[in-house]
Amino acid sequence: MHYDRIPYLVAYNNDSGVRDVYGGLADIVVLECYHLKPDTPSDTAVVFMHPIGGGAYLPMVHALARAGQHVVYANSRFRGTDSSLTMEKVVQDLGAVISDAKNRLGYSKIVLAGWSGGGSLSLFYQQQAQNPTVTSSPAGDGPDLTKLGLIPADGVMLLAAHISRHGTLTEWLDASILDESDPSKRDPELDLYNPDNPNQPPYSPEFLERYRQAQIDRNRRITKWVKEKLAELAAEGRGDEEYCFVVHGTMADPRWLDQTVDPNDRAPGSCYLGDPRVVNNSPVGLGRFCSLRSWLSQWSYDDAGGDGLECGRDVAVPTLVIGNLADDACTPSHTRRLFEAIGHPDKEIHEIPDANHYYTGPAQRETLRKAVSLITDWLARHGLSGRADD
Repeated sequence: MHYDRIPYLVAYNNDSGVRDVYGGLADIVVLECYHLKPDTPSDTAVVFMHPIGGGAYLPMVHALARAGQHVVYANSRFRGTDSSLTMEKVVQDLGAVISDAKNRLGYSKIVLAGWSGGGSLSLFYQQQAQNPTVTSSPAGDGPDLTKLGLIPADGVMLLAAHISRHGTLTEWLDASILDESDPSKRDPELDLYNPDNPNQPPYSPEFLERYRQAQIDRNRRITKWVKEKLAELAAEGRGDEEYCFVVHGTMADPRWLDQTVDPNDRAPGSCYLGDPRVVNNSPVGLGRFCSLRSWLSQWSYDDAGGDGLECGRDVAVPTLVIGNLADDACTPSHTRRLFEAIGHPDKEIHEIPDANHYYTGPAQRETLRKAVSLITDWLARHGLSGRADD
């Protein structure tokens, strides 16, 4: 089906004390959006947003438009960088996009399409739109989500999604690092990439339990330091200032080296960013460059609010969960934990054999077709198919 791809902007006043991202206008939040509009009329928009964007050219986005669905893909203000990202501000951005889709574009129904990291974002948004309770970020800054008038969606789709940014980072943290200021100081028995480590794949249950706890402990040590640093700045009369830091070793998940850990059809020894040993210290690694407030909002194991498992319990609309069984980013345990967490009784789950995270590559055409068919069928059965006369 033919569709038009229309770029547009959603802009609103920036109420942050300082500029959140480099470039653009300081007083205005500008969100880059794309409206994929098929020839067939529709009263429903499928809305995608990922915390750091970058998905406007995803195969899924365009395949849904070709199937007749009206799609809005929107980038948050943090497009391409998460060093200062706070999830509460991303929720605010998503709310502005949904308000625009209803009030300007004229859609009466909204379906949130939570792709990858957009899954927990969609659940966080929907929870707060239904019953807003969050009055600030974990660091005590704005926005107050109870005052934004967020519009609830009519349905939620979780597509190749993970449980949360903080949960995912914690599962990927290099547990061997003992000193955040000197990542060469490591526990050799926890260093996955040390050939002399006596613990090698397939990993024992005892090692995995020890490793997972060490990952959580490391996250909590960073969080403790972050809170101490914020308190130190406040005590010096500099409470409005920030402090930036590097998180070393963020792609050391045993599942990338051991196919028996959270098994699926992914290629062993790789992750969605490439060789995990290299990605572990790559500049594009998850959460590599961070700020104090951002850490608490998106990466802290105990403080971050955008938790798909917690937010999912409050979702009060039909929810579709799709997992890809060759996914080397969001593996089956995440898909299944999200499905189990959804509190609404009208929920269903599908897993697509051989599908990778992005449906990229010639061999993925059939898996993409299967996913679009499942989505189209679910939307139609719930009166959300995009046809104005449904």
